[in-house]
Amino acid sequence: MINRLFTLLIWGLASCVLFAFGWLMVDVLVQGVPMLSLDFLTSDPIRSGRAGGIYPIIVSTFLILGVALTIVLPIGLGSAIWLCEFSNKDSKIVSTIRLSLDVLAGVPSIVFGLFGYAFFCGFLELGFSILSGGLTLACMMLPILIRTTEAGLAAVPNEWRRAGAALGLSRTTLLWRVLIPYAAPAITAGLLLSIGRATAETAALIFTSGYVDRMPESLADSGRSLAVHIYDLSMNVVGGDKAAYGSALVLIMFIVSINLLANALSESWMQKRVSRQ
Repeated sequence: MINRLFTLLIWGLASCVLFAFGWLMVDVLVQGVPMLSLDFLTSDPIRSGRAGGIYPIIVSTFLILGVALTIVLPIGLGSAIWLCEFSNKDSKIVSTIRLSLDVLAGVPSIVFGLFGYAFFCGFLELGFSILSGGLTLACMMLPILIRTTEAGLAAVPNEWRRAGAALGLSRTTLLWRVLIPYAAPAITAGLLLSIGRATAETAALIFTSGYVDRMPESLADSGRSLAVHIYDLSMNVVGGDKAAYGSALVLIMFIVSINLLANALSESWMQKRVSRQ
């Protein structure tokens, strides 16, 4: 009886989550699909976003995310590899770094926004720009990517490392041929989690990339992301709810597409590595 009640409780909680998610998706689809059109995706906003499209918003979102990924990928992967493979895991410095990363991963985004405004916009004099927004998002994404990648590398059996050393493999070859392919699912998961948080971010970008909804000419220009655009239409623009729903649907489609693409690339990479071995 206890097992049945516990199973029923688990199914009930899972059903509540699925119901809430389904309700949200149905609401966005019902309200957002009528707004989707080629003109909506390729034209500029008009009347503060009440009319027109979101083309400059999409471009700004891609540019901000591109800046963040350019910083995050080499630094995040390199830091995770150093923490897992080249550092003394029992040292106080490494323990402090891990604790700091865990704390940073849970810091509210508004704190990162204030930091980005003070440091990137003010101290470095980058102003409200796509570059400031991308660098701020990179600070938010790094802790998640580093910790998940490190966990994936730590899950590789130590016997594989000893076998590689016995075969005379260099540490670089062992990393590239064995450890990183094995940790590819964890790396992909960390990357997707960090991208999902960055793409849907609002508070941090309001203080760094700004509100401007025109087409950016360079990374030094201010640009409005999709999340900020949705927030502005919902909270500050009277009659902007329909455009907000359309923008929200585009944002969801963008995040789903990134997830599918990352999973496909990860599986393809794994299959190629396995076939070569």
